Amino acid sequence: MDLSRKELAAIIDHTLLDPAADRAAVRKLCEQARAYSFGHVCVNPRYVVVASELLRGSSVGVCSVVGFPLGATIPEVKALEARRVVELGADEVDMVLDIASLVNGDDPAVREDIAGVVRASGVTTKVILETGRLDGAQKQRACALAMDAGAHFVKTSTGFGPGGATVEDVRLMRAVVGPRLGVKASGGIRTFDAAKTMIDAGATRIGTSSGPAIIDGWKI
Repeated sequence: MDLSRKELAAIIDHTLLDPAADRAAVRKLCEQARAYSFGHVCVNPRYVVVASELLRGSSVGVCSVVGFPLGATIPEVKALEARRVVELGADEVDMVLDIASLVNGDDPAVREDIAGVVRASGVTTKVILETGRLDGAQKQRACALAMDAGAHFVKTSTGFGPGGATVEDVRLMRAVVGPRLGVKASGGIRTFDAAKTMIDAGATRIGTSSGPAIIDGWKI
């Protein structure tokens, strides 16, 4: 990895998705994001308006989650949620894959679930695979379906599932999507060295609640 400190900060989604997070925690997240010039904060829909207000006038964007954390919401509701969070101030959305349909082999349902969110949001859409629940073939299919559906990124994990980002999964995802899509590594990335490993494996975005620690540990 040959990213500068500034370039690394720009690909970090500084994340707070704890359902019990209060306004003070969101305020701290946004203050850190401003101070470190992170690319985005990532918050639950509940806090999109708050984060947008706190970050007004800065270069930091607001990402929110859709169908989170299980991906089991019906497609129409995911599309509505995606549209609403954008109306409230989000400029990116991270949606959870319809995992059950993927496991059941219903690829058309998975594709349309993603496409519905892409159409409804009109912004950069990342598809969370929840890789800890999938085998290798399922991960490959999920990446291919995300590409077919018009998504912009594939993402490893919610942080609420049975595992976080791994180098092997990032490499697999990059191998499937090639240069067409971004790859977001998320889940358990807490240090500069961990972030560097993911970037070297093919990640172009890092989702983490440890953004300051990663940047403070930056070294070439």
